[in-house]
Amino acid sequence: MLISRLTALCLLCLTPLSAGAQNLPAPLRAEILPGWQQPDGSRIAGLKLSLAPGWKTYWRAPGDAGIPPRFDWSGSVNLQGIEVSYPTPIVFRQSGMRSIGYQDQVILPLTIRPRDADAPVILQADIELGVCLDICMPETLSLSARLDDPGAAPTPAIAAALAQRPYSAAEANVQAARCAINPGKDGLEIEARLVLPSTGREEVVVIEPGRPDLWMSETDVTRQGEQLTARGDLIARGGGALALDRSAIRITVLGSQRSVEIIGCAPA
Repeated sequence: MLISRLTALCLLCLTPLSAGAQNLPAPLRAEILPGWQQPDGSRIAGLKLSLAPGWKTYWRAPGDAGIPPRFDWSGSVNLQGIEVSYPTPIVFRQSGMRSIGYQDQVILPLTIRPRDADAPVILQADIELGVCLDICMPETLSLSARLDDPGAAPTPAIAAALAQRPYSAAEANVQAARCAINPGKDGLEIEARLVLPSTGREEVVVIEPGRPDLWMSETDVTRQGEQLTARGDLIARGGGALALDRSAIRITVLGSQRSVEIIGCAPA
């Protein structure tokens, strides 16, 4: 049963550290890079994560064995909204399951909308991240930074991280993105049919349904010429009703040469 498998995976993520693991050095260091101000008054900053050798942290959609990052900015001052961007992640195997994330170092660009563009922004971030070596554990971080430099010159490290985001559908010449959604044994079955050039060997397709209360399985991926097909299962946590907004579905294709992000999925 998929529900039982999901429960087992959640227990894996929350397994406590052994006594020996308690003596490991801190696996993760974090800081906020102040960045620059844009002509419209918004700011670009960065969250820099530095990992100890061998350690990994997780992407927005971390895979079956991962812990998704969570951000709480509610303690910030002069903040109207903030968006976290993600550079293209890597795919790795953990406990026999696929996980998606980063190793060594990653900068997550932050697009910040202040309430008053002429006043400083005081960022206060409470962050929960999963980190993994031979064991996996949650890390909780509290960071703060004052952003008041009106400089408009981009910070090279943040600009490089922005450039590492997946291509958009238009940039990658995606010709079609359609989804067939049908009842399954424990929820729904989804089949995404994408028409786009190859992104390289071993293409991985991640489907995010746009609802945090839905669990999405790994997808089985096949390609025939320009058509890439990905099939997976959707389950409502707690057994609730299932309804999808097709415009909120996000599909990411991770290949050895490039990655592509597609927003929205038309009926098949």
